[in-house]
Amino acid sequence: MSPRNEQDQVSKKVVVYRIPGMDAVSIQPDIEYRIGDAGPLTMDIYYPPDHRSGARIPAVVFVTGYPDPGFKAVLGCRQKEMGSYISWARLTAASGLAAITYTNREPAADVKVLLQTLFQNAASLGIDEGRIGIWACSGNVPNALSVLMEKHHKHLKCAVLGYGYMLDLDGSTAVAEAAGKWGFVNPVAGKSVADLPPDLPLFIARAGRDETPHLNEALDAFLAKALAANLPITFANHADAPHAFDVMHDSEASREVIRQILAFMRFYLLKSP
Repeated sequence: MSPRNEQDQVSKKVVVYRIPGMDAVSIQPDIEYRIGDAGPLTMDIYYPPDHRSGARIPAVVFVTGYPDPGFKAVLGCRQKEMGSYISWARLTAASGLAAITYTNREPAADVKVLLQTLFQNAASLGIDEGRIGIWACSGNVPNALSVLMEKHHKHLKCAVLGYGYMLDLDGSTAVAEAAGKWGFVNPVAGKSVADLPPDLPLFIARAGRDETPHLNEALDAFLAKALAANLPITFANHADAPHAFDVMHDSEASREVIRQILAFMRFYLLKSP
């Protein structure tokens, strides 16, 4: 198989779970959220099929940690154009929530600008800025954790962290080494579980047969510290799953974890204040 065909195979992979309404969601594409010398950065907002104009609904931001220029050089597209992100966004919107994917150049700085844009323009975008969730996976998780650690982000109501590199704890350098090797940002270097908000619900999904070097070691160490601190964690260990099981492991067990993630986001974002 040629490198280009391999890129296409990966970039077109979609989530192994579908629900009614996924094909009926509405999409507002390429909304500018940051202007720079290299051109605008944009976001796509996916709305539920029954979304009414003017109504404001909770939203999930799919946080990325790889700079898009480098990502595109490897996989041939930007992250928001991946089949995995498109299908997850459709799943989320079909579940009654808005879903937001976006382009970036400087992941740690750009996601902050994106969130600020959402808060400032929430009414016109149909977003409830007081009920925002975060979703991230794999090497994108350190950037998502940095968002959660921002003290002024009290509008965040929950976060889903899937099969991801977490924090370097107790002298470990696994996350830093992976960031250097794979090219994702690690803005939480030197941080600890104590830097996370104590009352923010987290859903952590673990792939039991993850082949990514030292990823589960870092994830397991994070879990131990987080549980010792009594953080509100919902944990799913997909024992037979490889990395990226949501798109790579077509099984009922994978679909069950995905259902749990959607239910978690709906519970914390749609419940009454």
